[in-house]
Amino acid sequence: MSRQARVVALKDAVDGGLVALPVVVDEGAGYLSHALPTQIGELRVAHELTKEWCAQHGLKSEPGAVVVLHALRGPSLALISIGSGYNRAESYRLAGAAAARAAGEGTISFLLPTDAIEEPGLAARAFVEGALLASYGFKSAKSADLYVVPLAQPLPTVAVHDEVTNAVSEAQEIADAVNWAKHLINTPAGDMTPKELAKHYENRLSGEAFVNLEVWTESKIKEERLGGLLGVGQGSAQPTRLVRAVYDPSPTSNLPHVALVGKGVTFDSGGLSLKSGEGMMQMKTDMTGSAIVMAALLVASRLRLPLKVTAIAPLTENLVGERATKPGDVLTLRNGMTIEVLNTDAEGRLILADALCLAVEAKPDAIVDVATLTGAQNVALGDEVGALFASTDELAERFAGASSRSGEQLWRLPLVDSYEPHLESDVADMRNIGKGPRAGAIIAALILRRFTKDRPWAHLDIAGPARTEAPSGYLTKGATAFSARTIIEFLRDVAARP
Repeated sequence: MSRQARVVALKDAVDGGLVALPVVVDEGAGYLSHALPTQIGELRVAHELTKEWCAQHGLKSEPGAVVVLHALRGPSLALISIGSGYNRAESYRLAGAAAARAAGEGTISFLLPTDAIEEPGLAARAFVEGALLASYGFKSAKSADLYVVPLAQPLPTVAVHDEVTNAVSEAQEIADAVNWAKHLINTPAGDMTPKELAKHYENRLSGEAFVNLEVWTESKIKEERLGGLLGVGQGSAQPTRLVRAVYDPSPTSNLPHVALVGKGVTFDSGGLSLKSGEGMMQMKTDMTGSAIVMAALLVASRLRLPLKVTAIAPLTENLVGERATKPGDVLTLRNGMTIEVLNTDAEGRLILADALCLAVEAKPDAIVDVATLTGAQNVALGDEVGALFASTDELAERFAGASSRSGEQLWRLPLVDSYEPHLESDVADMRNIGKGPRAGAIIAALILRRFTKDRPWAHLDIAGPARTEAPSGYLTKGATAFSARTIIEFLRDVAARP
């Protein structure tokens, strides 16, 4: 589904394909510069290109702008702009994506000027991430090579070479997991029922180091009193599942523990509160949250992060059937609380409530849930920014840092206590929607908060940026798995400083 990345020597990288050189464009000063050799194969590389040359060849200053110079023999040369600075990871991701698209299905070699970069490992990781994410395709699995050549004058030290090599390996694992999540999300709902999705998670994760995984069938779910999950799924002929995976590299140690909860509605018709035909077109992607948390756990295992991760994914369909939950029905959730279902299309909060109860019982240091939860999030923040709700300022700040490093934009929205009366019900502990059409994302977050038992908790509502209609940068059409890399950055941060 994507390229394979590795670090090689210069002589091995330039035998064919595309050689990509990162360059800095400073339109104010009117020149382009880089710290690279003057000869690549048969092509000479100037150390300074004039403003006129850039204009003539169409090389712009924005990150990801590319000009390809073709040789009669040997590799072609791609000059790829990273903007006006060397230390921005997002610029390198966009440059890597541009190189992948320029190379098509051929090989790519990135020459990295390590003597001109303060953090060559960060640049290498971002380059590879961008290229591998942009290389993903659902219909045809590509298997081309991508090389990163650490290059400096003089040649890199052992420490720098190892830094680049390790960064490339990490990027490979992260991009592979994210592309796996995207592939599951893009698969038609008829082929990705709750039972089949649970099998995919089991097949991929069961053999991973320090990972234990269990799949709960409907009888187990009923025994465990997950009334919200059962209530959403009872209108479908497809059986409901719950997947619980635990990564724990040191059970006898007191490692920091993060619980991840992801919404897994494999198709959402809205239930008896039926969506429009257009509104259902992309509802195969309503299991995005579950794929994201399982991908994040996979990366934690592959990178051997020193923390414990519990990932919980409730999986079901929300369909219209003779047993479907009706508006006005009351469901009893895992912790004994009752909820009046006034809109069956507000189903994600019902299955997440049960899963959050399970997360609390695992006694983690923090809980993170992620879901394509509300159309209100999309209205408020559009298609490129996800909503972040956090119960503590510290957790919000750590997610802000993770978001900055991943390039996935999050905006913190408030948990407005004065909106709590909107959830009052005459027949149950709460209702599943507010009493007005406004603040839908906040109301949903307030419902979820009731099931976190005051543990540090972050909620990511990614309904808008979870999918895209056209490729852009390192995003490919369809599922984006938005927030997966941010959660991975958060886990890395927790592992580094509990």
